[in-house]
Amino acid sequence: MTDIDKTDPEVASETTSEAAPDRLCNDPASPFYDEALLERGIGILFNGAEKTNVEEYCISEGWVKVATGKARDRRGNPMTFKLKGEVKAWLK
Repeated sequence: MTDIDKTDPEVASETTSEAAPDRLCNDPASPFYDEALLERGIGILFNGAEKTNVEEYCISEGWVKVATGKARDRRGNPMTFKLKGEVKAWLK
């Protein structure tokens, strides 16, 4: 029996029956918020590097929003940068 590395995004996407959604946000006020998926865990690969600070992503449009440190907007939400590139997502 061979060992399968489920942390590898290519292997994880082949072994899980469910696919990650096209767009997901961790802000409860967003229409793209899904608490069940966020509890389960989402892995994000952006331009070949795994990112852990992603606030929102969209696979079809090819962008991620990442937090900019400790800066906050007037509503208390983290300030974000929108970065464009190749996005891959998988369920953990």
